[in-house]
Formats: sequence, structure tokens, C-alpha cells
Amino acid sequence: MKRPGNVVVIQFPFADLGQTKLRPALLLGKLPGIYDDWLICMISSRIRQQITGFDDLIDTSDADFASAGLKSPSVIRAGRLLVVEGKLIPGSIGDISMERLQRVRSQLAAWLLQT
Repeated sequence: MKRPGNVVVIQFPFADLGQTKLRPALLLGKLPGIYDDWLICMISSRIRQQITGFDDLIDTSDADFASAGLKSPSVIRAGRLLVVEGKLIPGSIGDISMERLQRVRSQLAAWLLQT
């Protein structure tokens, strides 16, 4: 059963929509309404791309690293969002902590409110 905080592996499109890449993604939440649509964000092992104060780094020393199912330190790219129909989301490979999920959501919401 899908729930916010799940880490899944999904074909995530590049910004130009020309290609996709199989990569981990975080389920941020199910969108309101009658459809099973989910807002997700990309997770990348290219930690040098982290935007401090916006993205969230998951390091091997973090309490939820092992439960996230990731192979290496990774960054949750809060600005790389996608809406996906629930039936296209495979089972999860792991979960992040509820504290981290709330932090990612809060950072994204704060950015939306300031623009």
C-alpha cells in the first residue's frame, strides 16, 4: 500500500521531457480528488547537486538511511516534482522518517509561499 514517505523506483522524466531514467523517488502525498494521483520528487545520488535549505541530504550516518532502501548517500531534490497515477507506482524499496518527510514538505511549502 502506497503512503507518503515511501521510496520507490520509477521512470522519472528529464526536464526536457525527451528521456526518462529509472531512479528512486519519494512519495510526498496523494493529491486530493477522486483520482489516485501522487506527487513525487526525485532522489539522486549526485549529492553535489543539493541546494542547501531546499533539498534534503540522506547520508549513511542518518537514522533512516538503511530504512530508505538507498544504496548510497542521496539528495531528495524538492524542486524535481512529478505527478504520477498510482497504478504506475511500483512497490516501495523503503521509507524515510516522518520527520524527514515533514522537513521536505515544509521546505517546499516555504519556497512556494515566498515566490
